[in-house]
Amino acid sequence: MQFCEQCGSMMHADGDVMVCSSCGHEQPRDEAAAEQFVSTESQSTDDVIETEEGANFEGKPTADDVVCEECGHTKAWYTIKQTGSADEPPTRFFKCQECGHRWREYN
Repeated sequence: MQFCEQCGSMMHADGDVMVCSSCGHEQPRDEAAAEQFVSTESQSTDDVIETEEGANFEGKPTADDVVCEECGHTKAWYTIKQTGSADEPPTRFFKCQECGHRWREYN
């Protein structure tokens, strides 16, 4: 990525030169910058939050401070998801380790 020397805006390639998207200033293409790139590994599914009915909660964090409404068991797997705006607390989704009942808790 290259930025304009005149106004600091991001530039785009136009042949062998870079052109400023804002002021139209042209400057030579910085080949050293063009050769540098960032690559990332493929996304792992370890941190994906599953909230659908058929989602597999096994292996997720365990809460032992909850009580299942269906069977009374006191251990459940849970995931956390931000369901409201950023200034609201996240929602915890639970699945009972005994009977599989699912529920949510709004903090």
